[in-house]
Amino acid sequence: MAIHWREDETLDARGAYEAWHNALPAGTTADTPWHRLVSAHLNVDRDLIGKTVLEIGCGRSGFACRLARQPRPPARLIAADFSANAIAKGRAYAAHKDISGITWEMADIQSLAHPARTFDTVISCETIEHVPSPQRALEEPARVLKPGGRLFVTTPNYFGPLGMYRLYAKARGRPFTEVGQPINRLMFLPLTIAWVKRAGLRVRAVDAIGHYLPCPRRSPIEFPRLNNPRALMRWVGLHSLVVAEKP
Repeated sequence: MAIHWREDETLDARGAYEAWHNALPAGTTADTPWHRLVSAHLNVDRDLIGKTVLEIGCGRSGFACRLARQPRPPARLIAADFSANAIAKGRAYAAHKDISGITWEMADIQSLAHPARTFDTVISCETIEHVPSPQRALEEPARVLKPGGRLFVTTPNYFGPLGMYRLYAKARGRPFTEVGQPINRLMFLPLTIAWVKRAGLRVRAVDAIGHYLPCPRRSPIEFPRLNNPRALMRWVGLHSLVVAEKP
């Protein structure tokens, strides 16, 4: 499996992600803002039932287990992650909850081991901002999609107040981190859309939620009412989703 990281960068990143996942519990409820976005746009008949599905960057299994628990689950469901600890925790959680039908893999989203045109559906939540090449992390899922297949990709959109806060913090010498993750790209929704199109996919839906006001020495204040109307506010929502189809 080819890895698109420098050797020293690979070791540092892998160690950081192993520590990250080792410190966190397995099998979350998959009720994060990005999982809710994906769930709202998934079409069960078109994207899941009888389909071959890849979740790349699956973490510790919460969303993959939710998909496997569907009354009519995918014909084949692969949950893949860069971290061995994440995969081990996901597999153990699924076994503990008696959830079957998931194949677990270690994988790098920038270099997937699967042949072209393998999957009907690819899901990537909060992953492309944590790799050296986000564009490559979109090209590879596009490559392994079948014609007519769909990609669901979520990533932060810093085209709003939290993005300005990140720039301010950097100027003050306090680089932004996400609790120990080694790479935290400054992502913007228009750029994500451009990369998706450059990967040869047709954008079918764009959505975003999450409107926050940064506050010193405390968690940001969220304004849920700004989630509607979505058409107007989606460009500055922090949690963004792009749904794209392979021609």
